[in-house]
Amino acid sequence: MNANELIRSSASAMAAKLAAGEITSVELVQAHLDRIGAVDGGDSGVHAFLHVNTEEALAVAADVDARRAACEQLHELAGVPIAVKDLIVTRGQPTTAGSKILEGWMSPYDATVVKKLRAARMPILGKTNLDEFAMGSSTEHSAYGPTRNPWDLDRIPGGSGGGSAAAVAAFEAPLALGTDTGGSIRQPGAVTGTVGVKPTYGAVSRYGAIAMASSLDQIGPVSRTVLDSALLQEVIGGHDPQDSTSLTDASTGLAAAARLGNVKGMKIGVIKELHGEGYQGGVENRFNESLELLRGAGAEIVEVSCPNFGYALGAYYLIMPSEASSNLAKFDGVRFGMRTLPTEGPLTIERVMGATRAAGFGDEVKRRIILGTYALSAGYYDAYYGSAQKVRTLIQRDFAAAFEQVDVLISPTAPTTAFKLGEKLSDPLAMYLNDVATIPANLAGVPGLTLPGGLADEDGLPVGIQLLAPAREDARLYRVGAVLESLLEAQWGGPILDQAPPLAELVQTHAAKEANS
Repeated sequence: MNANELIRSSASAMAAKLAAGEITSVELVQAHLDRIGAVDGGDSGVHAFLHVNTEEALAVAADVDARRAACEQLHELAGVPIAVKDLIVTRGQPTTAGSKILEGWMSPYDATVVKKLRAARMPILGKTNLDEFAMGSSTEHSAYGPTRNPWDLDRIPGGSGGGSAAAVAAFEAPLALGTDTGGSIRQPGAVTGTVGVKPTYGAVSRYGAIAMASSLDQIGPVSRTVLDSALLQEVIGGHDPQDSTSLTDASTGLAAAARLGNVKGMKIGVIKELHGEGYQGGVENRFNESLELLRGAGAEIVEVSCPNFGYALGAYYLIMPSEASSNLAKFDGVRFGMRTLPTEGPLTIERVMGATRAAGFGDEVKRRIILGTYALSAGYYDAYYGSAQKVRTLIQRDFAAAFEQVDVLISPTAPTTAFKLGEKLSDPLAMYLNDVATIPANLAGVPGLTLPGGLADEDGLPVGIQLLAPAREDARLYRVGAVLESLLEAQWGGPILDQAPPLAELVQTHAAKEANS
């Protein structure tokens, strides 16, 4: 098997070849490092990575190969490389959160999920790009430049976790970790043709993930297949006493559920408020086709109404910035982050903080801090933040009522395919609307999964299908998702990413275009 065929395999297939001795982990890691070198760098590359962890990744791979040669019992994914979103702290590598205020910062400890990756002996390829402090839907708000969509380098890869999704879609990594506060794993998955999962809130430890909105944030897997995501969630999931919100009874048997291959007799609810008007025609067509495939596989399709979902976007953009303004207060040039001195006036702590935050934070972060501080201020707390929390309760009740009728819910993941870089930067409200279908799951704490639903008729770009399940029932998502994935791939004749344009040629064409302009 040549390097190109090798990197296009699923993570589970890579694991099987490693276990059978057909390939070594060093060969596998080196193939991915070569791919990163070929398509990621420069002004015309994908720019999925902010840091490439070459030396350590190869050292871990060599250790895995030695242990396997000595017939040591290893984890199923041992030796399979992975990328980590640069919001998750990693000892020995920089963690910037996509912000100048943390440029070059080295964490003295590993996040719990990183500890688990290391315990499973999965080589970490590096840290992936994101919107600054995970605030954005396009990865254009990174202080280190935007990531580009491997399907079309003039388009966004989604956000905030566009780097992780793009790395997996570009075959630079078979697996990645992301974080999802309002759709930051699922929306990038939809527009890049990858699988992304937001686990049940508390099913995966948040310890070591730089917090944006603590009651909404969740670490989760990014992959190219539903089974691969299930395998990765089994690695990173479980109770963590260092996270006060960590569940002690999270869903288990995820990979087994993904291998069941049966939805006969299940009830799948179509969310009335999350499709139809306002959704791109090609997105709606692929969604309807997915419903027919599930119906043909023996599932019962039921329409359900969640009337308060229409208020989710407004509630989210009060709760999230309120929590973010509090969480980001520590990045002040005194406790954390860079330090910028005022150019005039007395040298006081307050003026140092002001100068540091003005220089270190980007426009979108400042916008959300100001909005959140206002919503929490005296005289406005009850009118804004308090009211948003009441809406959150109504959305949770909508989910509870829906799950009394059906086993899982289904909707498009995003209302459109990937838009062009720069297209929505001047209109933050239009950007926020990209998360309209993903936000309700974060407000309720339920698990959500996106998988590729095909290509839109208008532009040939990926469409995502979202599945939602009750809290702690992540296994249901993997069961239904794996069945739908197999049905769709049978219809397409293979994985959706096989239909993507050759990336190396796109990079060369884009570089030539940039040079001529």
